[in-house]
Amino acid sequence: MSKIGFIGLGIMGSPMAGHLVRAGHEVTGFTLNAEALDKLEAEGGRRAGDIAAAVADAEIVITMLPNHPQVEEVVLGAEGVFAHAPKGALLIDFSTIRPESSLAVAEAGAQAGFRVLDAPVSGGQAGAEQGVLSIMVGGTESDFAAAAPIFEAVGKTWIHVGEHGAGQIVKAANQLVVGGTYALVAEAILLMEALGVDAGKGLDVLAGGLAGSRILELKRASMVAREFAPGFRIDLHHKDMGIVADAARQADIALPTGALVGSLIAAGRAQGYGSLDHSALLKVVENLNGR
Repeated sequence: MSKIGFIGLGIMGSPMAGHLVRAGHEVTGFTLNAEALDKLEAEGGRRAGDIAAAVADAEIVITMLPNHPQVEEVVLGAEGVFAHAPKGALLIDFSTIRPESSLAVAEAGAQAGFRVLDAPVSGGQAGAEQGVLSIMVGGTESDFAAAAPIFEAVGKTWIHVGEHGAGQIVKAANQLVVGGTYALVAEAILLMEALGVDAGKGLDVLAGGLAGSRILELKRASMVAREFAPGFRIDLHHKDMGIVADAARQADIALPTGALVGSLIAAGRAQGYGSLDHSALLKVVENLNGR
């Protein structure tokens, strides 16, 4: 088992760290939320007062942070991971950030004597809590193989999708599909309810056919009930759709449906729903229709 420094114990990181402790790893965590550190200690992990203490003797360092500025500060900063972790340690960044930031971190890591994987995840809070995340990994084959015990503890599917930055590109594609699916499920609910059909029963039928999806499996009941407690916030999906748009521009391709989905998510944020789950796109569609 490995000595792990885990930085970022939020909605996703906290249950992931707990799974690693239960798998037998020695986990030392650092985050800005004292309650999350209390939870890690209660589960058998250790708390650190800063990044340096979290990674001081780590064989593997894990980051799970909101966006690229946080990753760059935590990893590349003067008091960051590369300044304090032992040389040769493996950094696994589970955050969803820009591909170019992942490339910059990997290049800086190589120069400083560290191995790096970008490994963004899909599955949301429920997937993190159940240990069934889907993990898309960019980096070398050898580092991917070395990280297998970590992925096994927190995920159900983990695939090496290419070199550094490739994981973030696949995650951008994931967020494109997820956002589009939420928007279409929202419209389906509105359509059925507007015509007097029980949307809950209707979605039960759809979930069993070709229209079925993980989103319908997990979210149809809460969407019909208008329960939007955040598993993944609209604010974060808005950030991710910016990554999608930037990637499309870099590739010189048009993603017309993606642009529409990005606009709907941006509208949700502008309407004050940024702290709600991204399934709250239903509220945006309802507002468009004066309901």
